[in-house]
Amino acid sequence: MNFTRIMNRKKYAYLVWVQYLGFRYSGWQKQPGQKTLEGMLLKTLKFIDPGKQYKILGAGRTDAKVSALKMAFQLLTPVAPIEDLPAFVHDFNKNLPSDIRILEIQEANPEQNIIQNAKIKEYVYIFSYGTKNHPFCAPFMANFLDELDLPLMKRAAKIFEGTHNFHNFTARIQPNTKVTRTIDHCEITENKELTANFFPKKSYLLSVKGAGFMRYQIRMMMGALVLLGKGELDLDSLEKALSANEKTLIPYVAPGSGLFLKNMKFM
Repeated sequence: MNFTRIMNRKKYAYLVWVQYLGFRYSGWQKQPGQKTLEGMLLKTLKFIDPGKQYKILGAGRTDAKVSALKMAFQLLTPVAPIEDLPAFVHDFNKNLPSDIRILEIQEANPEQNIIQNAKIKEYVYIFSYGTKNHPFCAPFMANFLDELDLPLMKRAAKIFEGTHNFHNFTARIQPNTKVTRTIDHCEITENKELTANFFPKKSYLLSVKGAGFMRYQIRMMMGALVLLGKGELDLDSLEKALSANEKTLIPYVAPGSGLFLKNMKFM
């Protein structure tokens, strides 16, 4: 039966909040031959509720190895409503792998599209530098072995705040891509978001908040800050890279494993 055709009739919608460690996955979006978050969620739904068809619309698409502390997706089904939401969450979590957890599910308006809804996203990028980390740190933070000028990086992070043209901070721009974006907050601080006894004595995080981000945007922002900290990029070049008429190559995309979607809010 064609899912799109039956979805044009009666449908039931739910907003699902999820948390996951992305280290084992090739990103959010389902891809043939790849282990992805969306693919794992759909596979689990098919196992726990084989009589229903489900469609997932994510409120964003995280890259390979990127994690989420709190992300939302819309769950759609045309067959019948979910009768017992707490029991559904319990069964979902029981059968999902240990690196994915459903936090909450609630009924939603089936006429609203979560992709088009206005939202604020907050990301954190956790990193350390100078010496090599314990191997167990690999899924949670990026590790730069060079010495970095952290005070300069902290100063430079503020340059990203405000409305700028970020065409130099993304990959494979499509003709209709909106490259002018507004960043409400961008700051480097000491990491107090995640802790573990095998973490280095000091680690740091880049916190970024805004309405929306392009592919690789935050990782390329972090990459530019790392190049700046290593002395391979200067402040003037960083500022020029945010100009619509300036073509600047950012030759470094920071690893995905340091990036977390911390939260998102719908307006």
